[in-house]
Amino acid sequence: MTVQLNHTIVVAHDKRASARFLADVLGLDVSPPYGPFLPVEIPNGVTLDYMDSPGAITPQHYAFLVSEEEFDQIFARIQEAGLTYWADPFHSRPGEINHHDGGRGAYFDDPDGHRLEIITRPYGSGG
Repeated sequence: MTVQLNHTIVVAHDKRASARFLADVLGLDVSPPYGPFLPVEIPNGVTLDYMDSPGAITPQHYAFLVSEEEFDQIFARIQEAGLTYWADPFHSRPGEINHHDGGRGAYFDDPDGHRLEIITRPYGSGG
């Protein structure tokens, strides 16, 4: 067996709201609870397991590789929701997307400040 990422825990102040946010933006489903976790399964089999945390949350970065068609659909949902988006992870280029490696990419934040990214080409794949 090759090494594969299976799941990661995403801390949130409200796991239901945060899991629903991600699922809605990406066009996915929230899975049934598993213990204290509320999973959102990504189509490649990795789950983001949301867990409530009452304390301060250190923002993490989660990047999702999507097709051009999926990018259009997700980006439309980002715009329809009135979310601020950026072309860069430093939030210095608001209202823009990037075209790294000949693809498209955009960053946006979830309700807990986690930095989410959608890209159509893996970094370093050329252009």
